[in-house]
Amino acid sequence: MTAAFSSPDDIGFLVGLKAEASLLRQFFPNAPIAISGATKEGARKGAARLTACGVPSVVSFGLAAGLDPALRPGTILIPDVVVKDGKLFPCSPSLRRTLGADSVPGVIGGALLHSDEVVLTEEEKQRLSMASGCCALDMESGFLAVAAQEAKRSFGVLRVVCDPADRTLPPAAGIALSPDGGLGVGPLLLSLLRDPLQIPALIRLGSDASRARQAMKRFLELRNSLAGADRS
Repeated sequence: MTAAFSSPDDIGFLVGLKAEASLLRQFFPNAPIAISGATKEGARKGAARLTACGVPSVVSFGLAAGLDPALRPGTILIPDVVVKDGKLFPCSPSLRRTLGADSVPGVIGGALLHSDEVVLTEEEKQRLSMASGCCALDMESGFLAVAAQEAKRSFGVLRVVCDPADRTLPPAAGIALSPDGGLGVGPLLLSLLRDPLQIPALIRLGSDASRARQAMKRFLELRNSLAGADRS
């Protein structure tokens, strides 16, 4: 059984997927979790629900797309700042420390870019990297940053790189999810029937996602272990 994180009731989480929520439950069994379904409207509503529930700190959690070519699948990100629509939203330094930014080796800080849309191609990732200077992107953090600022909540991000900067995703990856954060089987199968050549790339994406989640689980276990040693 996995030990729970310290002070879990003080933090609420916004995630994109059910799988991310399931991983969180192992470490934050009582924390409020909102699932966006990896959609713009879902992320906005989830961020509003989370900041309204009364927790003093909120964290955007889950997978991210790499923009820096040096970041491979499984790289842990605890950014210093989130960029949305050209505006900077600093992450709480104390919350970054609580999440393990200073105590766990190999964590990447820097800037995280918010995107309203799924970014599929290597070319678009390269363009966004050059335009923003950010090392990675996701689809929830910007909405949570805005909501946290308005509600005067501490805000942070804990993400792990899934698809690297040099990876172009198949079109099916952009429609594979259902609004509740699960797998949208119907649209996915229809896309694969139209273009079966997507299958190898989709399998590779699944492998990257599994690697990323395993890396996140190891990170949280190590963070727990270090936090426990500090308290003893």
